[in-house]
Amino acid sequence: MKETKQMSTDQILLDGQEYVMNTYGRLPMALVKGQGTRVWDSDGKAYLDFVTGLAVTSLGHSHPEVVEAIKEQAEQIIHSSNLYWIPNQVRLAELLAENSFADKVFFCNSGAEANEGAIKLARKYAKLNFGNHKTEIVSLKNSFHGRTLATLTATGQTKYQNYYDPLPPGFSYAELNNSEELDSAVTENTAALIIEPIQGEGGVYPVTQEFIQKAREICDQKGVLLIFDEVQCGVGRTGKLFAHEWFGVTPDIMSVAKALANGVPIGAVLATDKASCFQPGDHASTFGGNFLTTAAACKVMEIMTAEGFLQGVRKKAGYFRDKLQGLADKYGLTEEVRGLGFILGLPVGKIGPDIVRSCSVKGLLINCVGGETLRFLPPLTVSYEEIDEAISLLDQAFGENPAE
Repeated sequence: MKETKQMSTDQILLDGQEYVMNTYGRLPMALVKGQGTRVWDSDGKAYLDFVTGLAVTSLGHSHPEVVEAIKEQAEQIIHSSNLYWIPNQVRLAELLAENSFADKVFFCNSGAEANEGAIKLARKYAKLNFGNHKTEIVSLKNSFHGRTLATLTATGQTKYQNYYDPLPPGFSYAELNNSEELDSAVTENTAALIIEPIQGEGGVYPVTQEFIQKAREICDQKGVLLIFDEVQCGVGRTGKLFAHEWFGVTPDIMSVAKALANGVPIGAVLATDKASCFQPGDHASTFGGNFLTTAAACKVMEIMTAEGFLQGVRKKAGYFRDKLQGLADKYGLTEEVRGLGFILGLPVGKIGPDIVRSCSVKGLLINCVGGETLRFLPPLTVSYEEIDEAISLLDQAFGENPAE
């Protein structure tokens, strides 16, 4: 077997095409090292990383405190089973509860698993409290909640559902920021409503204050649990620990994942005491909340909740947004920058993929959602100088790829 560290980029690409399932439209590069905001490929070329593993490495690559926490834990014990208490897991649950609306936490390994757990929890709660008829989950059109069959069905984009029917029954959809349609969609059979405060994969569309408040009112009036999917927009990404804090509305259940352990796989379901109705045997995850991932996540939470950290994120994000909007104005783009904090989208039309490719050649990694919206997810630790550098490279890319 070839040693990866000795393989050329061409060899990695050839072997990848032969042995790895073709599920991603990958750029022709292989990343081998990361430090802070920068990553290096197997040819030694450096890039500014404004994708961060899709909002995962929010404290930057190889953050020294997180690395040290992982190393220390790996030397002690990495995994046991949830048949026994795991001290780091208990501490992480405490940190999440102390810094959120929640009373209880369940740990798993990904955002899709967290949303799956949230759906199961909501359905059990509804049946226990209202009867077996109350099973339906209402989500939003253009949403994205995961790739399992249940979360794929909750995802309000048919392009992700092709070939996977029959899909599980019990799901319906309403339009984002359409309160009247939402009210009609939530019926006596609805168990829960699941909302992303910012639709990331759908194009970086935030909820409006009016809509999210109305969602909370509808759920309270109709005996429905409100779930917030903060897998991408949570854990500091918006400049607050959780995105819903911007709107002053709290859910009954929330899913988080991506940034929680800065790259070590983790997911979590947070819930109020009212909604926390799981009992032993109802739900489980072999690797969920193990020693290693919770050690990393505890350190992430300690850093993000430290005094002044999120305030600094908000200031830098405001600076970045203004610079992005300046570019949009310079090149005559008709739509404004969307999003909150460091989850920002810039609609550019059909040149989106060309801009992504041009930026990668110049040393800036970004991505495009929906084929027409550039999405920016820099690390929360990015410097003002790195923001300026990214804007300069993006400016050059726009100059080479004029909008139609």
